[in-house]
Amino acid sequence: MILFTKLFLAHLIGDFLLQPGRWVVHKEANKIKSKYLYVHVLVHFLISMVLLWDLDYLLPVAIISFSHYLIDLAKLYATPFFKLKSVPFFIDQVLHLMVLYVVVYYQNLWPQTEMLFSKIDWGLVTAIVFVSFPSSIIMGKLLEAMSDKIELDHKSLPNAGKYIGIIERLFVLMFIIMGRWEAIGLLIGAKSVFRFNDLKESNNRKLTEYILIGTLLSFGLAILSGIVYKAF
Repeated sequence: MILFTKLFLAHLIGDFLLQPGRWVVHKEANKIKSKYLYVHVLVHFLISMVLLWDLDYLLPVAIISFSHYLIDLAKLYATPFFKLKSVPFFIDQVLHLMVLYVVVYYQNLWPQTEMLFSKIDWGLVTAIVFVSFPSSIIMGKLLEAMSDKIELDHKSLPNAGKYIGIIERLFVLMFIIMGRWEAIGLLIGAKSVFRFNDLKESNNRKLTEYILIGTLLSFGLAILSGIVYKAF
């Protein structure tokens, strides 16, 4: 479980935290010729090796990195055939996780030694990383079909909604770990109060439904992360 958690954490960092938007645009435009495709795979390889800190895992990490390259390349060429761009994104993520699972399942094929940072709670680190930028991107993919049908207020601060969502998910995760579920209700209530005036003035039912779905998704991802962390 520790091995899978570390590999999953490396995946979250490499795919979401250390992959700028300009890399994604360049890859979509140039596909196999994009230099960032190879830089992206190299970043994944290096992060995985740093987190594992064991040369005995060189071969499995190399296998994971090469499969990551193939899956990403396939997604680049398949994306234009999908009406919803979120579909290839989620297929891509599922395939990456399947590769990680298979590699961990067959971990007994190579020797294991004591790994560095063994006292770190890798499950907690992974949960914290997941509820930050990865969750924001996942929500964006899930809501992209709805966002095209409403008029969003662009007068707000740049990326304010994204960072508010990250902070609220971190609070929810903390409350679940502490066992203070009632605090989550207070957080939802506080957010509703702050949003009430904006929704009342806009008188836009679609916007209200969009914000409600986004809020429930945000809290849901954080709650799910907390439950999974406490379960393992």
